[in-house]
Amino acid sequence: MQRRTFWLVLLVGFYTMDSETQVNCNHTDCWGYCANFTHRSVAKTECCMRRYSQGITNWNIFKATQTLESILEETEVNQITNISVPYLVALLQKPPNDSRSIEIYANSTQATSDVDVSNRAVRVQLPAELHAGLNSNIVFCMIQMPDNISLPGLPNLSDNRLVGVSVGRTVAGLKPRVNITMSIASSINESLKPQCVFLNMTSGDVSTRGCEVVEYNQTYVTCSCDHLTYFGVLLVSADLSQKDAEILFYITYIGCGISLFALVVTVVLFITKRKLRADDSKKIHISLAVALILLNVHFLSSQAAAASSSTELCLYVALLLHYSLLASFTWMALEGFHLYLLLVKVFNVYVRRYLLKLSVVGWGLPAVIVSVVAIINKDIYGRTSVDSSNRTEICYITDDNVKMVTTVGVFVLVFIFNVIMLGVVIKWFMGVYIRKQRSQSERNATKNKICTLLVLMVLLGLTWGLIFFSLGQVNTPVLYIFCIVNCLQGFFIFFYFVLTLKNTKDSATMPSTDIQSHCPKT
Repeated sequence: MQRRTFWLVLLVGFYTMDSETQVNCNHTDCWGYCANFTHRSVAKTECCMRRYSQGITNWNIFKATQTLESILEETEVNQITNISVPYLVALLQKPPNDSRSIEIYANSTQATSDVDVSNRAVRVQLPAELHAGLNSNIVFCMIQMPDNISLPGLPNLSDNRLVGVSVGRTVAGLKPRVNITMSIASSINESLKPQCVFLNMTSGDVSTRGCEVVEYNQTYVTCSCDHLTYFGVLLVSADLSQKDAEILFYITYIGCGISLFALVVTVVLFITKRKLRADDSKKIHISLAVALILLNVHFLSSQAAAASSSTELCLYVALLLHYSLLASFTWMALEGFHLYLLLVKVFNVYVRRYLLKLSVVGWGLPAVIVSVVAIINKDIYGRTSVDSSNRTEICYITDDNVKMVTTVGVFVLVFIFNVIMLGVVIKWFMGVYIRKQRSQSERNATKNKICTLLVLMVLLGLTWGLIFFSLGQVNTPVLYIFCIVNCLQGFFIFFYFVLTLKNTKDSATMPSTDIQSHCPKT
């Protein structure tokens, strides 16, 4: 009798526990209750998945999905288990004993391991290295919301679908990578292109870092990623074709290589020619040349640094790339300031230790900006994509807001300042032209004027304004012009110094501040 009573009490206890679980799962605070489950059964997990699918449009998708991920990881299973509720399909399994890759297939109602399904929506290929030595579950989850329900914070998400993969621990830097192939219903054409993204649970936004599109057509997209989380495909505007992007890549690297060589030769010419070293204007030009050398060196090496496994190397390159870019902008502004003193205030201004003060501003101000950013958060510097397809990564600023303030913001101020300076120079030129005697050759005067203005535009960095005037939407021809002109900025400076050497004898008896007759004297 006592034994019967014991088993009766035990059965009543199990029944009561399951009833409480069901009641709590239907409660308004069910999601918080689910997050505190321990030793989760499949039934409890299914209950929480239903609650997730019901409230996903009202919650913060990043936090809610992170909680869902932890629930699935801690669910106790002994065999391959498929859980399907409206809008969610999950697959839980223990790692296989043998060292082999795993393929997971899923449609709107089921997910299977190593066995294809009809009307497949997703295929995930997991490398063998991923589950080696694992004791926890391998978790797959597909979130498939209907078209009339948009996921908050995820505009242009293809088919309203997210695919998650996890193994109970943080995984990054995978080689080989995880490949996720998703079917797509939306048409991909020349105006749209797929972009592989993931939910960054730490920062609470969508990111492309570590993911790239490796293949796509009108029916599917394959993403390759070096980490695990929840992934999706965005359909974004195709600003550049793949062919144009490849051509611009080669133009940029070849142009920067030519400029780097030309700038080094320019510095050598300056060091070896005493008459050039005696000219304050040439010293300012050389400071700009040195800044551009640093910029080209670190830009050309940034992609290789990003591809390496060294975080410290990438941090160093990112810091120096940011510093050299700001230094180049600063010296462009100082060129404009010096030009103003040279032409407008030539007989009225004397500045003690003028070059020293310019050097403090030209090299010190960028150092202050970079130091402040690094002190606040040095993780802002790291690997970042330079295009929307995420095919090319460099070491630079990873935060778009910091990039806008400390790079674009600084350039806008420099650009506006130098536009004003150029206006003053043009006004000065017009006055000089009007005062010229009629006997002077008009052809030579026009030639000198055009040559000088071209040199000024290069030295003041006004060609960078091609991007500024595009107001965000840069068309392909403008990109080609921008890349060609700015990548060859160092070559133009070298050409200017060659002209200076050519006219050294003729200008030997003239003061260094006279730019009226000789274009290279500017």
